[in-house]
Amino acid sequence: MLRSDLDSLTPTRDFTRRGFVQTAVGSGFAAAVLPVSAQTITTDSAGLTAGEIKIPVGGSHIPGYRAAPAGKTGLPVILVLSEIFGVHEHIADVARRFAKLGYLAIAPELFVRQGDAKAYSDIAKLMSEVVSKVPDEQVLGDLDATVAWAKANGGDTARLGVTGFCWGGRQAWLYAAHNPGVKATVAWYGRLVGAASPLTPKQPVDVAAKLSGPVLGLYGGADAGIPLDTIDKMKAVLASGSAAAKRSEFVVYPDTPHAFNADYRPSYRKEAADDGWKRAVAWFKANGVA
Repeated sequence: MLRSDLDSLTPTRDFTRRGFVQTAVGSGFAAAVLPVSAQTITTDSAGLTAGEIKIPVGGSHIPGYRAAPAGKTGLPVILVLSEIFGVHEHIADVARRFAKLGYLAIAPELFVRQGDAKAYSDIAKLMSEVVSKVPDEQVLGDLDATVAWAKANGGDTARLGVTGFCWGGRQAWLYAAHNPGVKATVAWYGRLVGAASPLTPKQPVDVAAKLSGPVLGLYGGADAGIPLDTIDKMKAVLASGSAAAKRSEFVVYPDTPHAFNADYRPSYRKEAADDGWKRAVAWFKANGVA
C-alpha cells in the first residue's frame, strides 16, 4: 500500500483526531523531560524520507514516525519502541540514526488510545493516567500492524529487528517472543519481572524461553528500578530456553543509571550510550537484520 492509498482511507475512528496528539509525532520533546540538556544529539534528515505516517489498525489507524533512505525499497526494518514519553524528538532521532545506516525505521505511537504522553509534565500522572492503562495485547497488535505497514511500504520484513527503551525495552522483549519473524532485538533497560495483571498478564521473564530471534539486553548496573538479581533470573530462563534464547546476551554497564542512552536527560552517560549503540548495530548485522 502506498502513502497515497493510506491518505485515502476513511477509518471508523481516528485516534489522532480525538484530542490526544497535539503535535506532530516525532517533533518536539515531551513536557515531562523539559528542559532538555545541551548534550542532545540531533541527526538531520538529509537523504532520508522522514516524518509522520498513519498505520492502519483494524478499522482505524495510529500515528507513527518513519525514517528511511529516500527512494529505496527492500530495506531491512527496525521497530523503535519509545519510553513512557511517547514518540517525541529523541525517538525520532533514533529512527533517523538507523535510517542513515540503510534501515526503514518506524516508531509507532503506542499510547495514543489512552492519551497524549508528550503533553504530561508530571511523570506520576503520566504513569497513572496513560501508561498504566495500556494493555500489552493492544501493543502487540499495534506492532503487528506496524510490521504490515512496513512490508507494504518498502520494507523487507524478512529482515525485521526491534529495539526499545525503558517501557519500550520491556515491550521489545515481549514482541520478540510474540512474533516469530523478529530476527533480532535490542532491549535497553526494559523491566524483566513484575506482577501479573489483566493488562500485563506476562512479563519478559515468563516468555523469554521461546524466543525465535536472540535479544541483546543493555542495562545499567546502578539502575534502581531494575535490580541485578532480575537480570540473573532472566539469564537462567534464557539458558534453558530455545536456541535463540540461548544466544541472547546481556551487557551491564557498572555504576550506570537507568535511561543512560537518553541524551536529552541528566541520566545520559555518553560512554555507555556510544558503546551500546555500536553493540546494537553489530547485533542486528550479525543476526540477519542488516
